Amino acid sequence: MSLNIGNVCLKNNVFMAPMAGVTDLAYRLICEEMGVGLAVTEMVSAKAILYKNKNNEIILKTAPGEHPLAVQLFGSDPMIMASMAERIKENFDIIDVNMGCPVPKIVGNNEGSALMKDPGLAFKILDTMSRVLDKPVTVKFRKGFDDRHVNCVEFAKMAEQAGVKAITLHARTREQMYSGKADWEMIRKVKEAVSIPVIGNGDIFRPEDAKRMIEETGCDGVALARGVKGNPWLIRDTVHYLETGELLPPVTMEERVRVIRKHAGLMVEFKGEHMAMLEMRKHLAWYTAGLPNSAKLRNDMNEMSSMEDLMELTERLLQY
Repeated sequence: MSLNIGNVCLKNNVFMAPMAGVTDLAYRLICEEMGVGLAVTEMVSAKAILYKNKNNEIILKTAPGEHPLAVQLFGSDPMIMASMAERIKENFDIIDVNMGCPVPKIVGNNEGSALMKDPGLAFKILDTMSRVLDKPVTVKFRKGFDDRHVNCVEFAKMAEQAGVKAITLHARTREQMYSGKADWEMIRKVKEAVSIPVIGNGDIFRPEDAKRMIEETGCDGVALARGVKGNPWLIRDTVHYLETGELLPPVTMEERVRVIRKHAGLMVEFKGEHMAMLEMRKHLAWYTAGLPNSAKLRNDMNEMSSMEDLMELTERLLQY
């Protein structure tokens, strides 16, 4: 099902949620091969862009033709957020604002999910950005800061009033972090409260979960997060299932190895072999979770230091 966010037309309503250390350029290209409707960068600090922090260069790196693509910014100063979004907007179709990150360091700076405790400041940020930018501004936030302060419905109304073109709701509180069960009922309540698209996020690990979320909440689309770690095929399978009602067969080991090798090759291209192999260790652990002898493989992965090592490890996978 296609979906419009402002003036951006997306080919389907299956998104990849931004995840630090996961949704870099290499993995986004893998997910785009799988047919994702919208990819999003890892979150990046507006202040770090202002101060020209070199660590942001790799996060903001894009590939030619990588569209549609959203960049996710975080921060708490309305003018800095707006001006930095304006500075980097050229390579992106949508500017997403993070108001849901639960990490203590971010929250301690009054950023991320801390902004759910200050709707007035959140409004100023979103309103300023919406007025300055000629591209759609979207926002991702949570059910609330904790169970005593569940304010996602009011927060959604505020965001719509501020000019935001779509909302992604992670249906957990900041207090929950990533544990416990996502409260899909809150996605339904947010959807009923606003007229802009609402994207549901939380506890989608199978195509059937995505369909059930849409049916139970009325949300316009789904954002896949932890479910795509080591399983980009969840995107392909979910798009296919939502469009046809048909479940695709399980991924073959040959296909798994092909994607692992392609992912690693892209990582080497963008980050160099040393950094790529360090980061591929965690990805390989996700790709091989639950496979026979995966514990032994994980031990060997931690010694992996070259593309040659990765090729040998994946060759062993083909023997299973």
